[in-house]
Amino acid sequence: MLLTRTINSFYNALLSLVYPQACSLCGGSVEDRCLGVACAQCWRETRTFTTTDIICWKCGALSLGTIVPEKRDQVRCRRCDGDAFTAARACGAYEGALRASVLALKREPHISQRLVSLLVETQERAPLDKATRVIPVPLHPDREKARGFNQAAVIGSELARAVRLPFDEVSLIRTVHSERHRAGMDAKGRRETVAEAFSVRYPRLIEDEHVLVVDDVFTTGATVSACAAALMACGAKEVLVLTIARPVNY
Repeated sequence: MLLTRTINSFYNALLSLVYPQACSLCGGSVEDRCLGVACAQCWRETRTFTTTDIICWKCGALSLGTIVPEKRDQVRCRRCDGDAFTAARACGAYEGALRASVLALKREPHISQRLVSLLVETQERAPLDKATRVIPVPLHPDREKARGFNQAAVIGSELARAVRLPFDEVSLIRTVHSERHRAGMDAKGRRETVAEAFSVRYPRLIEDEHVLVVDDVFTTGATVSACAAALMACGAKEVLVLTIARPVNY
């Protein structure tokens, strides 16, 4: 395993030297293909969440102030009280290298090793570490056909492989082809857009499972909450959520 990582690291460094890639943020050189579309400096300037951040234990929203470690699981923002999921976490803020990585993933079905590492780190922290099955937020077949792939499935498959969990792309489906969220749409509008848009095709696969739903960005939580409601109604023990990023103002 160590030898494989060493060889891959050497190959990526050599590839970057022979075929240099410009950072999508600053225009500088991306030193290692493992970094994806952003250079090391832009990654350092991007806020990623750690175990020291004070967050709403349910939805992962950043909170102000301090709290003793023993009471971290009691922090609540109250805005997510009605959401169906058990807990949601993101790797970091929707800015810098994370935002660039999300936008790149919408164009091409590739996820960098740097991003996979961040996803694994986040999933291995409580409470997401209880997950027993990984399910991506599904696209409606018409939209997936138009795009050519589902970016949530790309995220989910890479994460599941890295943490050795079953990857389930068949149980949860999208049955309503709702309009894309328009800029300026409030939380209520977003929830109405995805209400009852998902259903479970194979309930036996998710019964009593600690399902980890994955997507690219957590904004209001409307989409993942709708997914969670469908999964819980069909027997999931709990639904956890992991996304690449989330805006810090939500």
